[in-house]
This record gives sequence, structure tokens and C-alpha cells, in this order.
Amino acid sequence: MRKIQLTKYSLMLGLSLTLAMGSCSSDFTELDPKGNTSYENFWKTEQDAVEASNALYEMMMKDEMFGRGFFWYINASDDMVTGRLNATADNIKNFNMNGDEGYVNGIYQDCFKVIRRANDIIANVPAMNISETLKKRIIGEAYFMRGFNYFWLAHTYGDNGQNGGIPIVTEANMELPAGGYTRPESVVENYAQVVADLTKASEMLPLITEYTTQDYGRAHKDAALAYITKTYLYWAEYDQSKYEQVIAYADKVTNSGSGRKLINTGNPAKDYRELHSHLNNWTSEYIWSVNSGVEGGSILPGCMLENKGWGEYNGWGYYTPTESLYNAFEQGDARKSVTLLSFGDTFTFFGKEKRYSSENSLSGFQFNKYMYEYQGADALGSQINTNGNKPTTTYNVPLMRYAEILLMKAEAQIMLGRNGDVAINKVRERAGLQPLSGATMADLKRERRVEFAGEFANRHYDLVRWGDAKEVYNKALYGRIYSDRANPDSNYEVKQVWKARNFDDTYMHVWPIPNRAVQSSGIKQNVGW
Repeated sequence: MRKIQLTKYSLMLGLSLTLAMGSCSSDFTELDPKGNTSYENFWKTEQDAVEASNALYEMMMKDEMFGRGFFWYINASDDMVTGRLNATADNIKNFNMNGDEGYVNGIYQDCFKVIRRANDIIANVPAMNISETLKKRIIGEAYFMRGFNYFWLAHTYGDNGQNGGIPIVTEANMELPAGGYTRPESVVENYAQVVADLTKASEMLPLITEYTTQDYGRAHKDAALAYITKTYLYWAEYDQSKYEQVIAYADKVTNSGSGRKLINTGNPAKDYRELHSHLNNWTSEYIWSVNSGVEGGSILPGCMLENKGWGEYNGWGYYTPTESLYNAFEQGDARKSVTLLSFGDTFTFFGKEKRYSSENSLSGFQFNKYMYEYQGADALGSQINTNGNKPTTTYNVPLMRYAEILLMKAEAQIMLGRNGDVAINKVRERAGLQPLSGATMADLKRERRVEFAGEFANRHYDLVRWGDAKEVYNKALYGRIYSDRANPDSNYEVKQVWKARNFDDTYMHVWPIPNRAVQSSGIKQNVGW
């Protein structure tokens, strides 16, 4: 884990946040009231600027952001079930929410905290008397993190219909009084702002290959170009002409000069297994991740681990795969055994070879994708956090991989009536599969599903934007129920493990904005929630 230090600026933010929370201001934007002595005296030195940029990344490692926060929404997909009994999690998966759910209650406001920090940098750093090279990078980081957080807010809570977009708060209007922010007519306005921010970031940031290792984890040019690509992909839901931009920006990532490529040595099983490990944290496929280690980062690996970790570690037992995901893999797909564990599969856990069984899994499966770091007898403390209540590992949980760049390009080509075979077959070749000829959207959808299963690529929103969510979610989900859950060789029956849900696509295509954000800012709640 590359540590990005949070010092004076974070302390200043903490004081200002306390002041803001005690007032009637819009607490999701006003973190640093003017007149605060710390604020006025802060923007002086290079150290001040660097500390301000470091603070941009603090929320990335927060449990309720990219640990499991956004993942509760992804858990709504047909790839997984909650994994253990949990009323709050079950209500989210069942689209039975009231806006007060604790697991996702802070996401909206935490994103705006980052946006406010970015706005502070954009407003203050240009006038600072510091190195122009450093200044350019730090401002670029701010534009990236503002765009990145708006990207997640926009598609999670905004639409091009009855709800509109998410309030656009920039350095120009961040001091408006409570109630001064309104929702734009359409989420398209958010996407345009995201593209503008990320374009500026791409022009100001270095390639990751130009960073020294101590700066790994900071925003870089390819990350900005990649999220422009994905923003245009989501924008194309409302304007198909944007598919042209998806192709163009996917190519910009490929040709950026940083050497982007898939991890592919010709050994599919080994390549895909080691791809999902700390061995490839900073290599050619990983574009943007949650910087993680034994002292902090994303808790997702521990969340997916067997509940109580077979008595050896505090796994949490959430997000267990479904039978339909298991069956989505083609015969011979090397990704299947890396992605999933089913009864009888062998794996190494803290130096011991085991055969998978589970007395806890509600579906009879477990995600295997995040388990590489648990193999060593001495993994605890060297690869795994010793604190089981913060179950991070040295694997940087991926948010954007180069494989997604290729599949976004293929999707755009197919949607425009062109041939997307070259891009999609690069991903299939790495998995040990035969190439497709004349790949269809059905092929593309399956490829995205199996390549990114259990990742933040967001299967749930894929189903929404493709118009498939209603059909898929109105069907029950199945798993394997074993007669003896402690026996890897036990017989099983395929049974329903999650009831069909009544997904109403007239309003469930977006999630409810947390009520506390609605109340503090005065914006309108999404219709139907």
C-alpha cells in the first residue's frame, strides 16, 4: 500500500466539518466556512498544496464508499445474494428502501466532501507561489477526483427523466447558502461536467509511468481518459451518438504511451489468477483501484470471505454468487475457477490446502477472486490486515481495468452496427476461449458479466442501462443447497435462494438519495422513493 499522508489539511477539514454540521448550512457542500482561521492561513506552501491533494483520496478507502458502500447497490444484481441474513442489506437488494438505510446513508455526502476538497484546490492552488509542475499536477488531481465522484453520483441517483441530475457544485458556486443548489434538468448535464473535468485532468496529469513509486495511487492521465470513456458509455443510454466518443477515448487510453495491455502470457489460468492479486497492483491492466494494504484500504476481500473464515479469520460472508453466474461461464473459461469457489474446489488458506465447503453460504458458492492474499501461512500481518474488523489485504481492489476499456469499445462498435470482434476477442483469448465472429450484444453482455463478476464495474447498472433489469430481477435467484454443508463431496439440490423481485423500472432505475442529504440541502428526492 502506498501511503498518502493526511496531516494539516485533514485536521483543518475536520474542524470545519464540525462547524458546518452544527449549522443549518447544506452540510454536503459547506465544509470550510470562510473566516475559519485555519482555512485562511492554509494555502501558503508546497506542503499545504500536497496535503490538500492527499486529502482527496481519504474517502476512497472508507468502508461505506469503495469497501462495501457502493457495492450494496451492485449486490442488487443477479450475480449474487446478500450471503447472510441482514435486514438492511436485504431491503436494498429488494428495492424496498426509505432513504434512511445506514449502509448507504453516507455515500452521497461523502462524495460531496471530496468534491468540496477538489473545489478548494481549484479555487486556491492556481494563485499559490509553488512549483508550476507540482501545481499543474495537484490541480489535475482535483479535477479528476471531482469528475470521478460526480460520475458515481450521476448514474446512481440521476436520470434524464422525472428526476433530473445531481446539483453541480464547482469552485464558482460552492459558497451558496443552504437551499441554494438545485438539480439540473437532466443527468446529461452532469455527464457533460464530468467530461469537462476529466478532460482538464487528462491534460494536466502525468502518465502513471511518469510517477515515482511513492506517488502510486494518485490520479493519472489514463484514469481520466478511462472515466471519460465510461461516462460517454453511460451518456449513450440517452444519446447514441456518444458511442463514437466511447471508441475514440478507448483508443486514447490504449495509445496514451503508458503501455496499456492485458496481463496475458499465454497461460490463461495463471494469468487471470495472478491478475487478481497484489502482484499486479501497478501493472499494465490496472487503471484505477482502491489503494490497499494491511493497514487500510478496501474491505471488499474480507466482506466476501466465508463468514468467520472457517474459524481462522473474521470473514464477513457477504455477496455470495448465484447459480446463474456460475452457469454464465463457457466451458474452458479460465476465469470461472478464479472467480468462484464451489463445493469440492481446492484452494490454499493460511498455508493449508482445503476443499471448499461452507456452512454459512446461502448460495453454496463464494467469490474466489479476492483470495490470493490468504494463501500464505504467514499472510496475517504481511498480506492480510490483522484486524478482522477491517479486513483489507495488499490487493488493490480494481475499479477500472484495461479489459473494461476493450469491452466498452466493443460495445460501442456493436451498438453502432460495426464489428467489435477485435476488442472482445482480446479479452476472450486471455481467458483461453475461442474467438467470436460477428459478436452480438448478447455476447458482449455475457463477456462483461463473467469478466467483471464481483467487481465495481457494476453489473446492476449494466442491466439498468441495457433495459434488462425488469426482466432479470422479476425472476428468482437460485443456489446449491447441500445435504451436508460441512462435506465438500455432499450432494446438492438447486433451489431458490432469493425470491423474484418486483422491479418497477419507472422509478427503481435510480436509488433514493439519502434523506439526510435531501433535508440538509433542500433538493427533491427521487420520485417513487
